[in-house]
Amino acid sequence: MSAQIRLVEVTDANRDAVIAVHVHPAQERFVASVEKSFQHARENPEAKPWFRAAYDGDTPVGFVMLSWNLVPRPGLRGPYFLWRLLVDAGQQGRGYGTAILTEVVALLREAGATELYTSCVPGEGSPESFYRAFGFEPTGEVDDDGELILLLDLGSRP
Repeated sequence: MSAQIRLVEVTDANRDAVIAVHVHPAQERFVASVEKSFQHARENPEAKPWFRAAYDGDTPVGFVMLSWNLVPRPGLRGPYFLWRLLVDAGQQGRGYGTAILTEVVALLREAGATELYTSCVPGEGSPESFYRAFGFEPTGEVDDDGELILLLDLGSRP
């Protein structure tokens, strides 16, 4: 199945439905909730947070948040950093994660971006294998929280 998604701005009208998107409990140590993501965005405006709900039809199935076109400095990688990507527990295994990331990459390329950073907690159940299968490569760096830094060359994937 080829998942079809659209990225939708989060508004007062859909905020509660988007907050209801949750990963499997076993994945919670690897990815913060949508609600925590909103909190991080409010607390870190200098990171230039950009976030969208991922919808299939009228149903929110995921969430994505990036630092969008920031000036990199200590503690802030960029200019584009995939800060959060999650797919609802009941929607996983349907290709939504790949579809969301593919849509994000298309938007970044339109914006002139040439690379996208992300990070992940290593360990059993980590999203590292998902990111690597998509084309992200380890930079060899580890951030202050012990997360592996990965980089996607936006010129290398169709």
